[in-house]
Amino acid sequence: MRLENLELVDFRSYREARIVFGPGVRVLIGANAQGKTNVLESVQYLATGGSHRVATDVPLVRAGAEAAVIRAEGQSEGRRFLVELELRPGGRSRARINGQPRPRVREAIGRVRAVLFAPEDLSLVRGDPSDRRRFLDDLLGQRRPAYLAARQEYERALRQRTALLRSLRGGRQGTSDLATLDTWTQVLIQTGATLLAARIAAVHALSGPAGAAYQDLVASSPAREAEGAVQLDYLLSTGRTVAGRSDAGIPDLADLVQELRAGLDELSDAERERGVTLVGPHRDDLVLGLNDLPAKSYASQGEAWSLALALRLASREVIAETGPEPIVLLDDVFAELDELRRSRLAARCAAFEQVLVTAAVDDDVPLAGPRYFVRAGTVTTDPSLVDLPDVPRERS
Repeated sequence: MRLENLELVDFRSYREARIVFGPGVRVLIGANAQGKTNVLESVQYLATGGSHRVATDVPLVRAGAEAAVIRAEGQSEGRRFLVELELRPGGRSRARINGQPRPRVREAIGRVRAVLFAPEDLSLVRGDPSDRRRFLDDLLGQRRPAYLAARQEYERALRQRTALLRSLRGGRQGTSDLATLDTWTQVLIQTGATLLAARIAAVHALSGPAGAAYQDLVASSPAREAEGAVQLDYLLSTGRTVAGRSDAGIPDLADLVQELRAGLDELSDAERERGVTLVGPHRDDLVLGLNDLPAKSYASQGEAWSLALALRLASREVIAETGPEPIVLLDDVFAELDELRRSRLAARCAAFEQVLVTAAVDDDVPLAGPRYFVRAGTVTTDPSLVDLPDVPRERS
């Protein structure tokens, strides 16, 4: 997959911008807070339906504007595509594919495939379970577009069921309330089992590529294996742990339905007392390990960076198994890496179909390719039009 033209209207700091890209590496250079990350954020939004920096669409619309537009044109497996999103936080967002309106925005999400690695990705190792759940959900939304619909249905059932539990917490309940709770419980179980099957299968698929990518990034020489092996485990809210194995298949859906039903039955009294849904994919976690120790607690800063990057590189491989190769987005990443990891990452990037990189200092990017210069919401290929920082950065 290759992005050729990207147009932004009232998106973040851009009143209006049009950027022409091409195959291979493209590097956006500029000082901090000039709009480099905004470009990658717009591409990632097309891929996943959300921003990696904010939880709502409101900050994505330029101050004073009512809506923001992201328009992307390119090629995918020999076919041209045009995807347009109009984000309206105060109203209904709109989508077009190849000029044709679509009734649901989610139909346009994932037409552009992309994998983003950014400084925020350290939260994959250090952060809350919600960060890792989102990592899996974003990956699966691109790998299987039907996953987005299943997740939306699950979240709807979760909201409805939790609202009923809160209303029942006061002790006032009728036959109709209990029947409605049972109905939403059944929806939660069925859709939840679908999400679980997909997530567990994704963990199995990621385990091999993530381990190989980590070894490649941190081994001191090609002939020497790095210290520390990567482990990926999926921890269910029922208490069961599934170890990621590259030779494992898709879990049995009926077994997961039974497991969720049993877990909800066991905690039904506690749920009504607390007014929350205590069992389901919304309470699961992807547990990361290095050398049989929890990475969240024991990994050094360099190990955590390498593990987060390995997960992103692995997700690129997993997404590519079911369709076009995703665009790789690297947001100010090379400045955070030491010389060894910079060279290893650069070697991998050289083989990708398209890579978009941001950096404050050009020397931080050990990749050949056209440079684009960014300043105050303007993107140009003429470096004389912008002031470039010349202060060297420290690297971890």
